[in-house]
Amino acid sequence: MSYQKRRQKILALLDEVEEADIAFLREKLSVSEITIRRDLKLMAQDGLLYRTHGGATMTDPLLSVKSFKGKSATNVAAKDAICRRAAEEIVDGDIIFMDCGSSVFRLCQFIKQKKIKVITNSLPVVTELHGTQVAINLIGGEVDTDRQAIHGIIAQEHIKRYRATKAFLGVDGVSVNGLFAQSEKEAANTLAMMSQSKRNYMLCDETKIGKETYLKFAGLESINVIITNADDEKLKEFSKSGVELIKVKS
Repeated sequence: MSYQKRRQKILALLDEVEEADIAFLREKLSVSEITIRRDLKLMAQDGLLYRTHGGATMTDPLLSVKSFKGKSATNVAAKDAICRRAAEEIVDGDIIFMDCGSSVFRLCQFIKQKKIKVITNSLPVVTELHGTQVAINLIGGEVDTDRQAIHGIIAQEHIKRYRATKAFLGVDGVSVNGLFAQSEKEAANTLAMMSQSKRNYMLCDETKIGKETYLKFAGLESINVIITNADDEKLKEFSKSGVELIKVKS
């Protein structure tokens, strides 16, 4: 396959999945890792894509913070499988934090009949759970209309007034080096929730595993469990991390 054809196929794949690692591209194109790395370097030089840690993306990882609507429309089947399993960890009487991530939002559909309390900064979560068995505590502060979430110093102070049995959280990337985000204000809320929860769960589809963005905001030791649809190859680096891995099929 010529470079021109490989380039077209790489762009088509990135248009579908937004971000891809080298192993994924190598498998799809049936070429060597060296070839993929060379192609990505050339394409980045031509401004066709952006290089990331171990792969490439169509958007600038330093500038792009996707809207909630944009994020919620991606990898839906994987997110549902992850959240269906996450719901099994929740029992009546739990008090849980839910952040504003699109993966965490998918958890709502599986917990509506549970007698629990949810503390959240996500407006879509409040809308989805309103009128169900779930009691809701909406965090106060400034509203980010694009992300449909509440952020800021007041929000962080609000979070720190409460204690939760569990926190269900999302990140832009997680590796053995820690937790990564695109937004400092979202990272601040996540940190506050983790500090006030007895047990922290990260809900991460396979595209987040091994990914590192520009902002590392916490070490891997700050979480207890990762629930993901990633394969064994992607997860092997976490084998000695001390973090419990729950794998699902999507």
